[in-house]
Amino acid sequence: MAQALFADRLRQVMAEKGLKQADLVHAASERGEKLGKSQVSQYVSGKVVPRANVVRLLAELLAVDADWLVAGEGRRAAARPETAIPSAPSTASKRSSTMREFKKSAKLDNVLYDVRGPVADEAARMEDEGLRILKLNIGNPAPFGFRTPDEVVHDMRQQLPDCEGYSDSRGLFSARKAIMQYAQLKHLPNVSMDGIYTGNGVSELIQLCMNVLLNTGDEILIPSPDYPLWTACATLAGGTPVHYLCDEEAEWNPDLADIESKVTSNTKAIVIINPNNPTGAVYPREVLEQIVGIARRHQLMIFSDEIYDRLCMDGFEHVSIASLAPDLPCVTFSGLSKSHMVAGYRIGWMILSGNKRCMRDFIYGINMLSNMRLCSNVPAQSIVQTALGGYQSVERYVEPGGRIYDQRNFVYEALNDIDGITAVKPKAAFYIFPKIDVKKFNITDDEQFALDLLHEKHILITRGGGFNWPKPDHFRIVYLPRMGVLREAMTDLADFFAHYRQG
Repeated sequence: MAQALFADRLRQVMAEKGLKQADLVHAASERGEKLGKSQVSQYVSGKVVPRANVVRLLAELLAVDADWLVAGEGRRAAARPETAIPSAPSTASKRSSTMREFKKSAKLDNVLYDVRGPVADEAARMEDEGLRILKLNIGNPAPFGFRTPDEVVHDMRQQLPDCEGYSDSRGLFSARKAIMQYAQLKHLPNVSMDGIYTGNGVSELIQLCMNVLLNTGDEILIPSPDYPLWTACATLAGGTPVHYLCDEEAEWNPDLADIESKVTSNTKAIVIINPNNPTGAVYPREVLEQIVGIARRHQLMIFSDEIYDRLCMDGFEHVSIASLAPDLPCVTFSGLSKSHMVAGYRIGWMILSGNKRCMRDFIYGINMLSNMRLCSNVPAQSIVQTALGGYQSVERYVEPGGRIYDQRNFVYEALNDIDGITAVKPKAAFYIFPKIDVKKFNITDDEQFALDLLHEKHILITRGGGFNWPKPDHFRIVYLPRMGVLREAMTDLADFFAHYRQG
């Protein structure tokens, strides 16, 4: 309540004085004080209440009482200091009326995407000042020296002259044929060419599906922690995300009892992310069978995000949940961004399988929105057949001695060696989701923790809350950098936690 009231009062005074966030940043700079754009944005949006010294600074700049600003009952007015920001000229003194303000849609009020959020914005500001930031926040292989297979690049170049026009809205025949054959190898039932759609990455297809499926008030079960795009897209579509817990004590497998307890008459579907981002979990067959059982009892549609299915380690088998549910409507998502190190090419796909009779109208909506966006990136589609066939270079990365395998092991051991940090060993993907002893470090705000780490050690991570995790006790690290960089990062992280106390 106090946090919301602080933000309301801050916005109120700024509006009355005709001040923008940039004005506060500039005024602080003139006083020799540091106030970042992303910090002010967080204060104005109500995400964070600043520390006492920053509250005093804001109060002085705005010429208001500091106690009143932080939701106290005291007087509002304060003696106007010399350095207070003058109010903007009144409308009457201007030659023309002020242009109306164009605000973002209210649909965005509950949308979160902290993988590239306020902390990342602050990192960008620091980079603009010439500082070097180690970005452990995004699973983007290319900057860390992972190269696209030569054959893939060669084939795209050869086919570019044939990729200048639109393709079928679902995608090129050759791409969809290769995807269908891949689905057959994964034992997906009732797959046909007309049930396969390419997209500009899986992200576009997730948003498309949520817009087609969800009416206002419809609920969809999404894991916590999740890849935040799922929750954001469901929210934007007007649906209500309901988060079921994944159990850290059970190697981050979904809590089946929690899933069952959260199904209501409004629940339309369940999402699984397997292999999981951010935890690196790979769900065993018996867990998937029980999720199918829940979906079957409650007649739910299944959405399965499997973008990391070719990045399993330690001999763990990836099982597509759709292969266990021939009688249910299933949509399976995958792509080449991670397995072939082509994140920038933006090529993903979704496969409709199982019981298609009960999703005829859903398919009609999918076709409608697919047609509206015309088609996905055609040059990227042209390499799907090459990429899915033949030699799979990613297998060398995830076997013992491979870069991803060795870097995963190093980071896992280094994190668990830090007093107050524990982590479950990932079975797949590029990520680890360590737990913080919040009592030891007095952490109550994981975004502030991420900012403090960024400012002190120039390491950018994503806080656990960015993955819709309900407590401030986790963060995600990407272990893609080369070993030398990771060693330096883990040393810095250990040094940070050796003295860090929040507040």
